[in-house]
Parts: sequence; C-alpha cells; structure tokens
Amino acid sequence: MTKAARKAARGLVRDFGEVHELQVSKKGVADFVSAADHKAEQVIYEELSAARPKYGFVMEERGEIEGADNSNRWIVDPLDGTTNFLHGLPQFAISIALERDRQPYAGVVYNPATDELFWAEKGEGAFLNDRRMRVSARRDLTECIFACGLPFAGCSGRKRALEETERVLEQTAGVRRFGAAALDLAFVAAGRFDAFWERDLNIWDVAAGALLVREAGGIVSEIEGGGKFLTEGSILAANSNVYDQAKALLSEG
Repeated sequence: MTKAARKAARGLVRDFGEVHELQVSKKGVADFVSAADHKAEQVIYEELSAARPKYGFVMEERGEIEGADNSNRWIVDPLDGTTNFLHGLPQFAISIALERDRQPYAGVVYNPATDELFWAEKGEGAFLNDRRMRVSARRDLTECIFACGLPFAGCSGRKRALEETERVLEQTAGVRRFGAAALDLAFVAAGRFDAFWERDLNIWDVAAGALLVREAGGIVSEIEGGGKFLTEGSILAANSNVYDQAKALLSEG
C-alpha cells in the first residue's frame, strides 16, 4: 500500500508543480487536474492488482470492481483534496484502505507535498512515517480545535453545517476547514485536531483515516453515534475525552 501510494505520488508531485503555471495562464486547470487524478488511480490500481490479484476495488473514479476474493477489497481515493490541488494548496492526499469483511483492516494516507505518510494496521497501532501516533489528551472543549467539512456550491446541507459550526465555535478554541477529509482524520490521529466531523462523505474519503484514528486511540462513529459511517456518509472522530461532548454538541437541534 505504501509502495503504491509513493509511486502514484511521484506523478502528483510533478503535476502539482505545473498547477501554478497553468493557474496564471489562460488555459485553466480543471482538465489537467482530472487527468492527474486518473493517472494516480491507474498507478495505484496496477500496483495493488499485481500485489493481490484476487482483491476487489472501490475507487473514486472507476467505481466498484469485484474480485475473486469476496472478503478483501481496496478502497482508493487517488487525490483527496482536489480543489486544494487545483489551487496550488499543498493540502491533499492519496488515501488507500484495505477492507476485510467490510471493515477497515489497514490504511495509508499520504500527503506528497509534505512527505507525511500516515499508516495503520488493525491491532498494530498508527504511525506517522516511523513514529507512533496518539490522539490528543485534551479534555476541555475550550482548549480543543475541531475540523470540519462545509458544503460548497451546488451541495445541500449548508444551513445545517453552518448551525453545527456555530455551536462548535461557541464552545471551542476554533474550527478549521482544510478541504481534505482523509488528512483531517489523519490529523485527529496525530493529535493535531481534537475532533473532526462532516456529512455526505463517501467510503473512499474515510476508510483509511477512520482506522488511523481508532488505532491511535480515538473514537469514530456517525455524528449521532451510529456505526455505519463507512456507508452513511456522516462521520465524527475524536479523542475519547471529548467524544461524548462533541457528539452531544453536534447532535443538538
């Protein structure tokens, strides 16, 4: 998984270096970034298929590909944070999860711009490059930073998201909206954020990051507390000290 992520990253880093030049030209970058996304996914698909030929896939661009092994499948987002990438912002990631019996078993979230590799395997802990990660130990909401996702143009749910954000702002040290859910979850695992919530996500946005949080000692669920965050699109991840407070705060109204 790490080999596939790093190999795909080489192309993304090269293309990311071209984004600024395209931004200041008349060409625009949407098609260019779309091509970069597809190229990265192709590299990951080829690498993982060679390593485990019988495993299936769920990929952001290609959709679901059934494998001969019904227990194992790869969950892949080749470029999480596409809008950041398009604007030349170095906050994007490759996200790869191995799902075993429909539960995350291993995960990799890699930011090529910073060379930070977040990875975990079920029961083995979570790591940032070669260093063990733990979620933060903060207990007081007034000292906590939450991360979130907010709906952009054309998406529903903006009023609800803004109401949730307002409630969180009233009781915490602040809210960050970085635009890459996989990295937001990785940052919770690393103790940089104390909690993260978002609605209307896809399985490839959260599968790897959710495992990182759990293996780093955090709690992951749907925002209201259910366990179907992989399929229902709603996710809350937090350290165990503030999880209940965060859930109560976000579930108000």
